[in-house]
Order: sequence, then C-alpha cells, then structure tokens
Amino acid sequence: MRDFRKIKTFQYADDLAIEAYKPTQKFPKEEIYGLTSQLRRAAVSVAANIVEGASRQHPKDYLHFLFMAKGSLPEVEYLLGLAVRLGCSASKDFEPVDLSAQRAAKTLSGLIQAVRKGI
Repeated sequence: MRDFRKIKTFQYADDLAIEAYKPTQKFPKEEIYGLTSQLRRAAVSVAANIVEGASRQHPKDYLHFLFMAKGSLPEVEYLLGLAVRLGCSASKDFEPVDLSAQRAAKTLSGLIQAVRKGI
C-alpha cells in the first residue's frame, strides 16, 4: 500500500480542499446546501480519490481513482466561475484555490503518466 501522505499530488490536492473551504465560508447562507456544499465536495473529491486509489493494490485500480480525481478538477473550476457570476464571491478570493488546482492538475497528470508506464 502506498503512503498517500508522501504523494506530492495528494499534498497539492489537500491544499486545494483547504483553500476551497475558505471563501465558501462567506457564501450566502441560502447556498449552504447548494453551491457551498457542491464546491467543497468537488475539491475534497480530488484528494479523497487519490487517497482511495493509493490504497489499491493493482495499478489499473489506482489509475481509475486518479482519473476520478482528475475529473473533479474541472468541476471545481466551473463552480468557482459560477460562484463569481452569481455574486457569491469575487474572483480575487479564488486565486489561492486556482493556484492549488493548477498545481494539483499538473502533478496529477504526471502521476497518471507514471502509473500508466507501470501497467
């Protein structure tokens, strides 16, 4: 079993989850079960799928969860844009989230390539 805490991609994805929570604390209360929840879940999903994949023994299973994590990144990007367009937050409030998402995406692509080579 891989130690997910040592995987750089996980560390960036974990940062993404933390950064995504910060601006959502200021979202309107009527969005607590809507946009706030959806954005938080999408951000947490990136790290959670890396963790779950790292616990799998077969590289194909690991790869499956890495692709699930990769699929959550555009969802985060969309929800950030939606939050800005709806007036829930200013785009500058999401700069740390964007930066974390970019780091996670970049390293996740590299991790996927490395795991693919091992299959």
